[in-house]
Amino acid sequence: MWDEAVTGYDFGPGHPMDPVRLALTMRLVEAYELDRGPLKVVAAKPAGDSTLRLVHREDYIEAVRRVSADPDSADGAYGLGTPDDPAFAGMHEASALIAGQSVGAAEAVWHGDVLHAVNFAGGLHHAMPGGASGFCIYNDAALAVARLLELGAERVAYVDVDVHHGDGVQAAFWEDPRVLTISLHEHPRTLFPQTGWPEETGGEGAEGSAVNVALPAGTGDGGWLRAFHSVVPELLAAFRPQALVTQHGADTHFEDPLAHLAVSLDAQRVVAESCHALAHEHAEGRWVALGGGGYEVVDVVPRSWTHLTAIAAGRPIDPASMVPSSWRHEVFRRTRQLAPQRMTDGRTPVWRDFAEGGYDPADRLDQAVLATRRAVFPAHGLLP
Repeated sequence: MWDEAVTGYDFGPGHPMDPVRLALTMRLVEAYELDRGPLKVVAAKPAGDSTLRLVHREDYIEAVRRVSADPDSADGAYGLGTPDDPAFAGMHEASALIAGQSVGAAEAVWHGDVLHAVNFAGGLHHAMPGGASGFCIYNDAALAVARLLELGAERVAYVDVDVHHGDGVQAAFWEDPRVLTISLHEHPRTLFPQTGWPEETGGEGAEGSAVNVALPAGTGDGGWLRAFHSVVPELLAAFRPQALVTQHGADTHFEDPLAHLAVSLDAQRVVAESCHALAHEHAEGRWVALGGGGYEVVDVVPRSWTHLTAIAAGRPIDPASMVPSSWRHEVFRRTRQLAPQRMTDGRTPVWRDFAEGGYDPADRLDQAVLATRRAVFPAHGLLP
């Protein structure tokens, strides 16, 4: 899903969410010629008010529209006009366009037009039903899930591997047992939005539908992958989703300036491959993959999401391959920065399997995994 106008989602100079990250990702996708062959590049219409109301309150949508027309009127109400979410002209239109791409992706997958769909401009998972939060105006991830439910899906799984807790999606479906939300994120003690504790497991009638793995700051490839594989596959097997929506924020990376995990591009690629495989294993291949956070906008984001797109297209890129020189020139032209040379950080991620290898009660990562398993596995008939 791509429309060049999504780069209009621009909070202004100096804001961490620089839209150049989206443009450079698309240029790298094109440099690898992924847009030729099995990958179709299409654009969807902006989400209309009736679609936005699947998740967002009408008064909030109206507030976004007002501020979009007159940014100077923003006073912090509804989270608009804050340092995290500065008002800008065209905010409603750009946000609705990104939301429309994720909803369009969900529709295409559910209708069987495609098996997989990617919207790396999406994954804006912090937006709440009644307010903006954390660089997110409309919650396209929650809207994609809501649209799948509206189309008749009875069980949808959402897996979020952004470094920040997927709080907005969790909130949208807190009391809905049809949606399983799983978020792996840095521990709320050390990172925004200070939510996503393992004890947050879903509202009344939906116990066990919210799953949170709160990872210690400094967690690297081995721990991150151990946590993912110790929680996600078993829960998806028990839940039996009819569609899988995943959010691939690249801000878990060790170079990201806004967080404190130490994950490599290579581990991010492994998780993307795992999500692809899990979609085929448990959801008949129906997979909607979204972007998210990621603020090292040259070295990390474009490579991470190009790997994601290539995996979804069935044309995975050799991590050792040289980045096309045309893209490196484009990076320098736009940013005056030197681009990375290869599609790898030079890591070969490995992890210990939780089920076979047991756990170390003195290890903080294992403590985090076990806290999550104890909190939610029994609700799914699983042993923690």
